[in-house]
Amino acid sequence: MKKERVSTLKVAATYIGTVVGAGFATGQEVLQFFARFGISGLSGLFIATVMFIVFGYIIMDLGSVLHARSHMEIIRYSGGKFIGTIIDTVITVFLFGTFSVMIAGNGALFEQQLKLPAMFGNTVMAVITALTVLTGINGVINSISFVVPFLLSAVMATSVLSVVQNPVDLAEIPMITDHGVLFNNWLLAAVLYVSYNTVVSIAILGPLGNEAKSKKAIRNGAILGGLGLGFGASMICLALSGHMVKIEKLEVPMIYIAGTISPVLQVVYALVLIAEIYTTAVSSLYGFTSRILDMQKRPVKGRYIVTGSTIVALLSSRLGFSNLVRYLYPLIGYCGLIILIALVISILNEKAGRYGENAARLRNAFAGVKRTKK
Repeated sequence: MKKERVSTLKVAATYIGTVVGAGFATGQEVLQFFARFGISGLSGLFIATVMFIVFGYIIMDLGSVLHARSHMEIIRYSGGKFIGTIIDTVITVFLFGTFSVMIAGNGALFEQQLKLPAMFGNTVMAVITALTVLTGINGVINSISFVVPFLLSAVMATSVLSVVQNPVDLAEIPMITDHGVLFNNWLLAAVLYVSYNTVVSIAILGPLGNEAKSKKAIRNGAILGGLGLGFGASMICLALSGHMVKIEKLEVPMIYIAGTISPVLQVVYALVLIAEIYTTAVSSLYGFTSRILDMQKRPVKGRYIVTGSTIVALLSSRLGFSNLVRYLYPLIGYCGLIILIALVISILNEKAGRYGENAARLRNAFAGVKRTKK
């Protein structure tokens, strides 16, 4: 696909699809980072929405300027060689870990909701994800942007029906402070939520910015994408708040909420959750394999990297899905704060007039490497 074909709506849909994944659709992310703080959680969601818009734009804009093919161009420009290497390592490891966890999550969902063997669900997700990534960045963008409208529609419908069926009194939303997590402050929770999602999404948003139609498409796509993420999370938060006592210890609270509305909706939502897992798995595998290919000192066919990574991830997925949101995501969020700070510094450099010069120098350096690999 040529660059000019990636429109504003496709940019926004891909942004949303990259961030939205298993944790979001299950309700577990929103529960841990927002709903458990009561009404303060809604304030956190507002801050997170603004941050998604700002950092989404920064990353895609840098991707456009640097002609990014992976997250490395952006990280190296923003953080320099030393800090950039640390951030790169964190992102690369987390991308592979997220892919493995998505495979495991799909297996658990197959076993719990569809009564099929977990390994069958693991294998199905691994194969479909690998086939999608083998089509390249355009295949990734098309698959994610196609799925997103269905995902958001199901999440919104379930949340709205739940709120209508069980109205929430904002003044009486219960707070759950003792939850055994690595943070107990609503503002920190909002920042960490954006931070760890940035770690995953930067691997797609960088190349996406390079494929975008124009600067306007990047700007409007970041705004629409950020607002979509904020609105979706807010509706889930309200739905969870109306059932807090019953869902606070559930692994998949939104499946429970869908079941309170209709058994049919519960099955539909389980299928939607599989699609959510798919979008995160695709973005994670693409980001990981793109970086591995960039690190090769000699040309290596991408299909070998994709296939090998998928097999290893499939084996790793047997370790299970438990405690991911509660412990791994906050840890990555703390590491991701370095990325957010580095991105802010890059914008300050732009204001100081060093943006274009530094970006051109780094872009030329990467261009030499890419020509060699071709």
